[in-house]
Amino acid sequence: MSSSSSPSVSSALAPYGWDDAWADAFAPYDAEGLLPGRVVRVDRGQCDVVTAGGTLRADTAFVTPHDPLRVVCTGDWVAVEPAGNPRYVRTYLPRRTAFVRSTSSKRSEGQILAANVDHAVVAVSLAVELDLARVERFLALAWESGAQPVVVLTKADLVPDAATLAHLVQDVETSAPGVPVLPVSAREGAGLDVLAAVVAGGTTVLLGQSGAGKSTLANALLGEDVMDVRTVRDVDGKGRHTTTTRNLLALPGGGVLIDTPGLRGVGLWDAGTGVGQVFSEIEELAEGCRFHDCAHESEPGCAVLDAIEAGALPQRRLESYRKLLRENQYIVAKTDARLRAEIRKDWKRKGAEGRAAMEAKRGRRR
Repeated sequence: MSSSSSPSVSSALAPYGWDDAWADAFAPYDAEGLLPGRVVRVDRGQCDVVTAGGTLRADTAFVTPHDPLRVVCTGDWVAVEPAGNPRYVRTYLPRRTAFVRSTSSKRSEGQILAANVDHAVVAVSLAVELDLARVERFLALAWESGAQPVVVLTKADLVPDAATLAHLVQDVETSAPGVPVLPVSAREGAGLDVLAAVVAGGTTVLLGQSGAGKSTLANALLGEDVMDVRTVRDVDGKGRHTTTTRNLLALPGGGVLIDTPGLRGVGLWDAGTGVGQVFSEIEELAEGCRFHDCAHESEPGCAVLDAIEAGALPQRRLESYRKLLRENQYIVAKTDARLRAEIRKDWKRKGAEGRAAMEAKRGRRR
């Protein structure tokens, strides 16, 4: 029996998500005498790795640093040296899922936020006005990662009227087809049992803006004040980042939680599938359009526009869908020369059609 599949290793790492499939994937590295472990924190080229023998500090220099999507990140299962000063992470195991966003730089790079995640909890504060477009953006990235999204409406105690709270939940459900939407009050404990049941037994990443109540929610799930909590500004509900790194913590009811810093920018990164999932009702309607390449703008026989006119689809949803599709296409095109050429060709075609239409219109006026 290999050491990575031994009962002692399995029992020590099982609370962090270790299973037979991970043990099989690690077998080649076990033969080299390396130790299996899960990354619980990364900072400045080093990481903390929980192993069967305890938590180790290791350097990540061996792992390719040039591609930002291939760096070691919180949630990775890694092969780490059993000794050394410094001790090195040799590699990470193939990821089952990965939560990636685009960076704010001009280099068109993706940034991996967490790996091997089963649930992506999007925390949305009810202390401020709902921004449904931002919720849709988070959900597109969550679906694209391969994780199951969950929207948690935090600070539900600030909405004492049950009818108003139900209306807010319904608004979010309309923007999140196929996604559980849970109103929760960490202060009063309302809804925490439902959320704990949802995230038990897997890995959950906690996402949201600063001031959304992520750290308070994390403490409530953990049953103790592990994460620092700071007050937010009353004027806009925002606060300073209370979490500055991504930390993986075992939950008392089973499963693990990755808390993340508040995300001011949530850029898409090759998230076409995720966008389609968020707006699944639009894509289903589009199958009934007369033209297969219908842009849902003014084409005859457009089933999407018919749904808007009938009141079955909010205009805001279509506008948000278009915006995220354009943004995602732009990001992908910056790294895909063939797609850039196709987009330029499409622009030229549309420009020629527009000029032809203008010429025909002028001819009719003469």
